[in-house]
Amino acid sequence: MKKILTLIPALLLSLTLFAQEAKPAAAPESPWKRGVLTQVGFSQLSLTNWAAGGSGSVSLNAYLDIYANYKKDKIIFNNELQLGYGFIQSFDDGYKKSDDRIIFDSKFGSRISDKLYLSTVLGFRSQFADGYNSKNELVSGAFAPAYTTAGLGIDYQPANNFAINFAPVTGKLIMVADPALRSIYGNDEDQFTRFELGAQLKLDNKLEVKDFTVKSSLTLFSNYLDKPLNIKVNWDVNVDAKITRFFSVSLRTSLAYDDKVKSKKINVIGEDGTATTQMVQGIQFKELFTVGFSYLLGSKK
Repeated sequence: MKKILTLIPALLLSLTLFAQEAKPAAAPESPWKRGVLTQVGFSQLSLTNWAAGGSGSVSLNAYLDIYANYKKDKIIFNNELQLGYGFIQSFDDGYKKSDDRIIFDSKFGSRISDKLYLSTVLGFRSQFADGYNSKNELVSGAFAPAYTTAGLGIDYQPANNFAINFAPVTGKLIMVADPALRSIYGNDEDQFTRFELGAQLKLDNKLEVKDFTVKSSLTLFSNYLDKPLNIKVNWDVNVDAKITRFFSVSLRTSLAYDDKVKSKKINVIGEDGTATTQMVQGIQFKELFTVGFSYLLGSKK
């Protein structure tokens, strides 16, 4: 009996050591983080003999965030494509789009110090469909306008979710496919593409607290060739809060300013006292709030 009691601890120790040796080695962590975030929000309103008035409508907002980020040794390679489209179908006023965006950003960097990278950046912004103002006048369309930028510079990453990219040599193409819309975006009537050369500063920041995420992307551009002190601004902020596994609340805002883009109407009084309407540059702002389905396929960024 004593021999059996002595052998039991030895046997257990042997089995434990064998199990540790037989356990397969953990697979190395992939340098890639890929994912697709899908969000869809829907609403419907129907009115029949409603004394307070109103208009029946159907609305839909859809958003895709597709990303593939690589980080290994001295190399970083970040890619993100954001696609958004929304509409309101009013039974009285007809069809109007509420959101329309195509945003692509790519960054390649090679580390030259602890938090500093030599980098190249590529960006593209446009929309899918025609857009109309409150007077049902056409003001945008596919590739009208479309912005493409490419720059060379440095990328500073003091923290995991914060990056400052400065590209002192940045080329920018402003494309407007529809000749009738070119004057709105600073192009001549016969000028499909306008070129700008300047410096670009881009700040990307993300805050995550459990199921709450705030992502900010601010881009500033100065055109060396024409009024470099007139800084062009694009600032996108995405706020997401998970309610359940498949439902979330999201808020997306976009602020833009470009001294070449005529987005604001003003009344001008002439010498004879008559008033005329002119289009001038102004601050552009868009806000979209959605409650609906949300699903992430893949890994977090």
